[in-house]
Amino acid sequence: MARRQAQDDDAGTGAEQGAGAWRRREVNIGSVSDSAFAIGDHNDVRNEHHGRTTVAPRDEQQAELLRAVRNLRGDLARCTRTEPVDVLDAELAATEEDITGTGEAAPSRLARLRTALTTAEGVTAMLASGAAVGQAVGVLGG
Repeated sequence: MARRQAQDDDAGTGAEQGAGAWRRREVNIGSVSDSAFAIGDHNDVRNEHHGRTTVAPRDEQQAELLRAVRNLRGDLARCTRTEPVDVLDAELAATEEDITGTGEAAPSRLARLRTALTTAEGVTAMLASGAAVGQAVGVLGG
């Protein structure tokens, strides 16, 4: 029992058993963020996120696009669901995720959003929020 306790006590200190004796081993850990790790035996490591960290939009144009995307998604929720509307909603969701995750929507994302807006034009033409997204995308060069 005493030997097991000694093993448990040394498990997290970088000690390792070799040839019947314990010897210390140095462990260096650099900068760690948003990660979980354990040293030693019989560990239960969890890396749980209880909320999503968001990044502020990179500039006012990205912030305007984010507002317009959110408004259009709200308006689309009240529209009849069709394939073009579903595709547009998915692109809007991905754009929102990009902006809140990295601070900006990439040019390739803007191009896909513009295509989805054009495809769903029958619905978005009636919505002021659809025009707002189209204008914001145009300003950003998408």
